[in-house]
Amino acid sequence: MYAYIKGMLAAVRTDSVVLENNGIGYNVLVPANFTEGLSIGDEVTAYTHFSVREDAMQLFGFRTEDELGIFRLLLTVSGIGPKGALGVLTGMSADELRFAVLADDAAAIAKAPGIGKKTAQKIILELKDKLNLEEAFEKKIENNAGAVPAGNDSPESEAVLALAALGYSSKEALKAVRKAAAAGTPADDVEALLKAALREL
Repeated sequence: MYAYIKGMLAAVRTDSVVLENNGIGYNVLVPANFTEGLSIGDEVTAYTHFSVREDAMQLFGFRTEDELGIFRLLLTVSGIGPKGALGVLTGMSADELRFAVLADDAAAIAKAPGIGKKTAQKIILELKDKLNLEEAFEKKIENNAGAVPAGNDSPESEAVLALAALGYSSKEALKAVRKAAAAGTPADDVEALLKAALREL
């Protein structure tokens, strides 16, 4: 019904914001990081999902279309409703969720508010065939356009692709590179990432 709402940030509540547009205040349920860097009075665009149930009509809002897309993808998982999907995106970014699903990292997803290990495993099971590694890296580069030059592969992406070329599965390669990065290997050094990732395999 609503593609997005562009308006003034009028109020910040526990799990929602009020966006004022043409004298109307829209209460929009948002992930916790929505208001980062924003102040009351700022103009903001929220990409929205309108949820209608027997007992409620609610607007859910996100700072990017990518986040909205991942939110809607989460809604396709059996047993995950709008509040659950919002909880996942409160606990992790869209990029982090994509990589967690592709790496079978249920523990990372289970850290999100209201998401247990069984639900995290269900999310992985139902979404892993709807995501692919190449697209995940492309989205990460787009979302970090200020930090990563568009059109260039990130060191992590290059390391994963190199491992895949050596015969490892994309899932194994991604898991190993993530472990290497988490262990303190410089994320901007492809060679160091590769060596550390190989030790994890």
